[in-house]
Amino acid sequence: MKKYFQFDELGTNYSREILGGFTTFLAMAYILVVNPLTLTLADVTDLPEALRMDYGAVFVATAVSAAVGCFVMGLLAKYPLGLAPGLGLNAFFAYTVVLVNGSPWQHALAAVFISGVFFLLLTLTGLREKLINAIPMELKLAVGAGIGLFIAFIGFKNAGLIVSNEATMVGIGNLHDPEVLLAIFGIIVTVILMVRGIKGGVFYGMIITAIVGMIFGLVDLPEKVVSAPPSISPTFGALFSAFSDPEFYTLSMLSVILTFLFVDFFDNAGTLMAVANQAGFVKDNRLPRAGKALISDSIATIVGSIFGTSTVTSYVESSSGVAAGARTGFASIVTGVLFLLALFFSPVLSVITNAVTAPALIVVGILMVAALGQIAWERFEVAVPAFLTMIMMPLTSSIATGIAVGFIFYPLTMIVKGRAKDVNPIMYLFALIFLIYLITL
Repeated sequence: MKKYFQFDELGTNYSREILGGFTTFLAMAYILVVNPLTLTLADVTDLPEALRMDYGAVFVATAVSAAVGCFVMGLLAKYPLGLAPGLGLNAFFAYTVVLVNGSPWQHALAAVFISGVFFLLLTLTGLREKLINAIPMELKLAVGAGIGLFIAFIGFKNAGLIVSNEATMVGIGNLHDPEVLLAIFGIIVTVILMVRGIKGGVFYGMIITAIVGMIFGLVDLPEKVVSAPPSISPTFGALFSAFSDPEFYTLSMLSVILTFLFVDFFDNAGTLMAVANQAGFVKDNRLPRAGKALISDSIATIVGSIFGTSTVTSYVESSSGVAAGARTGFASIVTGVLFLLALFFSPVLSVITNAVTAPALIVVGILMVAALGQIAWERFEVAVPAFLTMIMMPLTSSIATGIAVGFIFYPLTMIVKGRAKDVNPIMYLFALIFLIYLITL
């Protein structure tokens, strides 16, 4: 084992790898609560049950897909990166594809499955890296920041801090509501933990908020701590029913598949490079075994869609495990084992409310928006598509729309600036596809 993971060459040992893997799990564990709540649209009232996924099944799918991703990453790529269903992509799945478009969740899972297959094929052929390189860095950064704003907005809404207002569209919520006050407490606690550099601060913030909520009767006490995992039958294999439904084969669903592809391109590649660079794996601006690392999220996404969850991607929270000493894929395997063990603690996690998870969404949104600092805002031809990409996501409640608008404006502003030759031909193709998509909405 030590020889396979090159412990001696990388100057690590079992204790460091176990601590690193455990630290990464703690930093990512919030997804076990946030993902089921998001995909089941728990904060949406009067939703037809046909559009709402089963919470317990999504919980199992979340843990299993995360474990699969971690195992493949650890054994194949040998990097200390944790994977799980991505925030932002799950919001797009639930709030845009299902809630706004009205598509059955089975169709959304089928779109995730197809994108996962494409991920795998593109990675094996090397085209995935070429497509990523064709998209300008400014738009990649804007996509990440826009998703961060969208996630944070959902967090504020779920917390009751932002509510609809007929005069101004949105306004401040009722600050005297106990649920809102609990969410505010959670935000403050989580921010303090993050500022102090506490590893797993988001997870601990949720735990502390939940305990305080239980003390004041705002969060139900779990009936038990350990139980058998919930049934996976409500979602397992449900995606395959979409392939026999003629309504699945639409241009709108094609745009959904492309959005899953694009967003995961940026998210996974950026996270992979950031964490790998922190760990000292990047040599001469190249990452050894990059192809194997990209395969892990492809396989996990395919498995996850079959079990019943949205796209799986690498987590930037893995940097906390690296900071704790993780240097090999053994740490990823530890993280994966912990996700499987979490399956037996669903009673504890199932009582978590929106007031408890909202701070996690807001803080993760803050972390993602940090990418804005790397955009050259002084170049107006770049600032326009970057800004529109970012701002249109929360304003339209659609990640796809934000990407579409930004990708259309980028070639346009570059042509007007006299820099048409600087635009990769693939970007013109993207612009045409998204223009057709917007016209047919």
